[in-house]
Amino acid sequence: MKSLRTRQLAESGIAVALGAALGLVKVYQLPQGGSITAGSMVPVFYLSLRWGPRTGIAAGVLLGLVNFVLEPVFVHPVQFLLDYPVAFGALGLAGFFPHLPWLGVVVGGAGRFVSHLLSGVVFFAQYAPRGTSPWVYSAAYNGSYMLPEVVVSVVLTLLVLRALPAPSERSD
Repeated sequence: MKSLRTRQLAESGIAVALGAALGLVKVYQLPQGGSITAGSMVPVFYLSLRWGPRTGIAAGVLLGLVNFVLEPVFVHPVQFLLDYPVAFGALGLAGFFPHLPWLGVVVGGAGRFVSHLLSGVVFFAQYAPRGTSPWVYSAAYNGSYMLPEVVVSVVLTLLVLRALPAPSERSD
């Protein structure tokens, strides 16, 4: 059991580091933040599907904090929570769907989208064009990068799951 926990911890550290590195490779970047990356969510999705939601959520929270350190955007403590630890922690929700990994990736991506959506409505509404609902603006803005990011993540996660071994035992 101790060897399994050590492996889980080591894989978590690798997933966070790899997710952060892939997050720096931007295919497309929006002006107020948000980007389509080279699959930066995939390591956390894989980890979550392999070891369960508790491990995935913890790794996602850490990835969010690392992303804040690398590219900080801070306007309010609640915005920080929504855009970093909560949004990236939501990626771990994929672990609830180990037998339907594509659905897990979609649910994890949707959780991240909802967190960014709320942050956008509350803290970034001033960027909405005059007469545009903050909800519509935030949904369009965040959806413009999250939808392609989730599609890329579904494809890459399924490829990674085929190539790498399944665990012999999940912890949660």
